[in-house]
Formats: sequence, C-alpha cells, structure tokens
Amino acid sequence: MNFSQKLVDHGCKITFVNTEFIHQRLMSSMAKQESLDDSPIKLVSIPDGLGLDDDRSDLGKLCDAILSTMPFILEKLIEDINLNDDDKITCIVADVIMGWALEVGSKLGIKGVQFWTASATMFALQYNIPMLIEDGIIDSNAPFLFGTEGFPITKGTFQISPSMPAMDKGAIWWSNIYDPTTEKKIFKYLVHCMQNSNLTKWSICNTTYELEPGALSYVPKLLPVGPLLRSYDNTNGTVRSMGQFWEEDYSCINWLNQQPPCSVLYVAFGSFTLFDQNQFNELALGLDLTNRPFLWVVRQDKKMTYPNELLGSKGKIVGWSPQLKVLSHPAIACFVSHCGWNSIMEGLCNGVPFLCWPYFTDQLYNKSYICDELKIGLGLNLDENGLVSRWEIKKKLNQLLSDEQIRARSLELKEMVVNNVSEGSGSSNNILRFVEWLKS
Repeated sequence: MNFSQKLVDHGCKITFVNTEFIHQRLMSSMAKQESLDDSPIKLVSIPDGLGLDDDRSDLGKLCDAILSTMPFILEKLIEDINLNDDDKITCIVADVIMGWALEVGSKLGIKGVQFWTASATMFALQYNIPMLIEDGIIDSNAPFLFGTEGFPITKGTFQISPSMPAMDKGAIWWSNIYDPTTEKKIFKYLVHCMQNSNLTKWSICNTTYELEPGALSYVPKLLPVGPLLRSYDNTNGTVRSMGQFWEEDYSCINWLNQQPPCSVLYVAFGSFTLFDQNQFNELALGLDLTNRPFLWVVRQDKKMTYPNELLGSKGKIVGWSPQLKVLSHPAIACFVSHCGWNSIMEGLCNGVPFLCWPYFTDQLYNKSYICDELKIGLGLNLDENGLVSRWEIKKKLNQLLSDEQIRARSLELKEMVVNNVSEGSGSSNNILRFVEWLKS
C-alpha cells in the first residue's frame, strides 16, 4: 500500500486487489476514515478459495486454495475492468507470493513486475532454489522440481554467493514453519510463484543498496525502493496509507508524550505471532521486572490473561498502534520485535535498537542480520523449559539499553537508510526509473 501511494504521487492510478478476507479487515479498520470514493487507490477484492469459517492460519491449505481459485477470478476481474472502465489495467505489480498473477498478465498481454515484501537476501535465497538442490543444501526426492521436499539435508551454514554473509540452514524460511506437511505445500507453491520471475523486468524490494549490497549485486533485477514508509498529514496527524488490519489506538501517543526521553520499551510482534499463556506470562512479568515504562501491543483477537503483578506496572497496553509514529517518538528506548522485515525497516529509520524475538519464516534470519551483521540488537535465549524467561527478558533489556555502541550504530544506520528517500538518492531514483518505464 505504501508503494501504491508512491506511484500515486507520480501520477499513477491504482486498482489494489486483495482477498475478500483481508479486504474486509482493511475496510473495518478504516470505518472511521473519510469516504474512499475519490481516492486514486481503488480497493477491490476477490475470493481466496476458502470458506468463511476456514482457518487461514493453515498456510498450506490457503496456498492450495489460492492456486486453484484466484488466477481464473483475477483474469475475469481484469477483463471486466478493461472492457467497462475508462482506466485500463496497463501493468500488474504482484507480490512474489502471488506470482501466478504474472501468468495471468502474460496471457492478457499485460506486463508485470514482482514486489517482494521481505529482505533482498530472502529473495536471493528462493531465487536460487535450483542451486540449493544441486549443491545438496535442500533435499530432492524426485527428478523434477515439484517433487522436491525443500528441507535442509544437514545442519550448518552455507553461502548463496561470496558477496553475501553465511546463512544458517535453519533460517531457510519455508522449512521453519513447524509443520512438515504445511512446509511441503508452501515450498511447492513458492516454487510455482518463483518460476514466473522470468516474466518480469523488475523485482521491487523494500530495502536499500547500503543495507544489502551483496544480495542486490547478486540479483541485478532487484530494484531497491526502500524504505517504504507510511505518510502522515502533518497538519492533523491523519494517515494517508490504508494498509492496516486493525484500527490504531492513538491514545498511546498522548501517553508517550508524558514519558521521559529514551525511557519506553516498545513491544510489538506483528499480525501473526502467537504465544501460549505460559510464554505470555513470562513476557508480562519480564517487562514488569525492568521497572521501566513500556508500550505493549496485544492484539484484541488474542484472549490472554494478564498476571496480577502487571496491574500496578508503569506500562500501557493497546490493541494496535500507529507503529511508525510510535517508533519516531523521542520517548522510545528500544523495540522488542518479532523481526518482521517491515518492522525492521521502520525501526532502522528511527535509530531504535532491537531486542529480537523471532517467531518463524524469514524472521529467524532477520534476527541474525540485526544482531550479527548490523550489530544493532540482541537476541533472547530459551530456558530448559523451552521458554524465554522473565529473567532473560530483564537481563537482555538492561544489557541492550546500557550499550552505547549499539545505540550509536542504530543512529548511524538511521541516517544512511533515511537518506535513500530524499530527492536524487538511490531509492528515490529507482522509483523514478520504474515510473518512467511504466509511462513508456
């Protein structure tokens, strides 16, 4: 959605196609905003193939349903628009995980590009699936690619290219979803989507040359256009971007205004992370033990019980936050994060150190990237019960907040990353290149 807004700023008109399930969540979160009738971004939706009561966190089942349902419906939607609408569809920008949309475009004579929402390194990883099989890094039980399992054969590290850091095999994202059947389905689906890379001139990525030089030089067609950040109207603080799953609680900004500079722990784990009650308790008690003010995002769809010790704490708990405004607030001291790529980019743009608590997929690699490559964060260790204990949380937070070198590096990276969006700089120029290609 942020990239769509960038294109709108350059005179493009956008038809934003979502699944009906996600579309409804977006519309619900925008219920109190102004009418979208005159917006240059037109929101439309198509079914994902699952029923209303189906579990969309079953990613394997979702992949199967998408591939059997959505291509045909998308093709019909585009045909209808081009037949009846004054604004014809002239290009398709498809999330890599919806790569089959490029096949639809090719069939209709419409050019397309891929959009990758994670790091350039993760794109390079899956771009090289055939090489991973050939080099014996992931397994193959059949002579054809669709017969492969996609799992690492041994433990250890490997390198995609000499220009890139070594990667732990456990960070191969499609093999750490914790359910082998689901992992196989996702891998098969991913291979199908990646095979459409040859249909594109560009693969657009929310990163910068300075952050991932090795991966970007290894995959020259990757066009870094990051950081892609939400836009705010500075006159009244309203949001231009429409890409939110839940309504944001702006009361947390007023609360932050009352806190001392660089004092607040910001804790948020994105839209997918799940904790059981025991781990939830340890997190709550760990935050309480620090005796610091904290802002904790706990989604309202997760019914958890808070320990009694938290009742008199210094913290504020909200269901969903305006994250970019929170991270840019001078009261924020650090970001306790699941290490999703968008959260990383937002944290980097505000010079905020990370306490890394990855959940699954690319988040495991992102944690290593933050701690070992960028050196702007710390990770957490499990105890003998497989939990991150309250004492570990307190210890690492105290260590992180007392490390002046981590804070200094965070501020250096902030300047480097944010400079990319200024006129005449890397990402800004790349967006102009893309728009010029679109208009030609």
